[in-house]
Parts: sequence; structure tokens; C-alpha cells
Amino acid sequence: MHASFHLLQKERHLKALLDVYTIEREIGKLDGIKVGLVGDLANGRTVRSLAYLLAKYNDVKIYFVSPEVVKMKEDIKEYLTSKGIKWEESADLMEVASKCDVVYQTRIQRERFGERVDLYEEARGKYIVNRDVLNVMQKHAVVMHPLPRLDEFITWVV
Repeated sequence: MHASFHLLQKERHLKALLDVYTIEREIGKLDGIKVGLVGDLANGRTVRSLAYLLAKYNDVKIYFVSPEVVKMKEDIKEYLTSKGIKWEESADLMEVASKCDVVYQTRIQRERFGERVDLYEEARGKYIVNRDVLNVMQKHAVVMHPLPRLDEFITWVV
């Protein structure tokens, strides 16, 4: 069991490495980028790993956009601060998308809410990448998603 858990940890970090590679390939740089992490930031392992890895680069700014119930946990925010990475929490996806090089959208995970279906329903569907979001993004900016997806995108976006 210990080996399996260790393998899952490595897979999560491997995903973050692949995401950083994709960002560098698509944007052309990693230093000085602005990244919006959107969705379930409290439970999403990929966004936590990506935030951690982005702290290795210079002049990065990270925006956290999520429903209150799934905000990024303090440990990651404290780590970013300790590494001199600027970060900001926002409820406005449109504003953040207009500033970012990368919008990294994640799904709201039903299984993380247990019996609290009311909290899931409140959080689900709050931030959706649609034509309006794409229209405010900079021409060079990209949207990324770790998959699987639910309803975070209007179907034609995918």
C-alpha cells in the first residue's frame, strides 16, 4: 500500500511537470507569467502541485478563483509567500482571465463534499469557461484543464 501511495504522489507531481512544460511551450516562458487557478482549489491535487512548482520561477503571479467552500488552503498560500510569489484571491473569473497568460480550470469534485450536497450544488457551475471568458483573455493566453471535466466548459470550447 505504501508503494501505491508513493506512486500516486509521483503521478501528481509528474502532471505538474507536464503542465509547466505545456505552459512554456504555449506561452514561450515561465518567468513573469500570470496564472489563474480556478475551481476546486482546496481538494485539487494538480493545482496544489502546480502552484508549488510555479514558485520555482521568477516574477510569477497566481490568482486563485474558487467558491468560498473550496478555496486554496493556507499551506500553499504561506509557501508561495515564503518564496516571494505574488498571489491574490478573487471571485471574478472575467477580471482574472483578462490578466492571465494561463487559466487553469479544474472541476468541482462531488465526492469531496460527502453528505453536504447543498455545498456541492452551491459551488458547482459557479465558474464556467464560455465565450465571454475567452473573449476577455489575451490573444496569447491559453486555457488548461487536468481532466476529467464536468461542466466547467461550454461544450464547444473543448
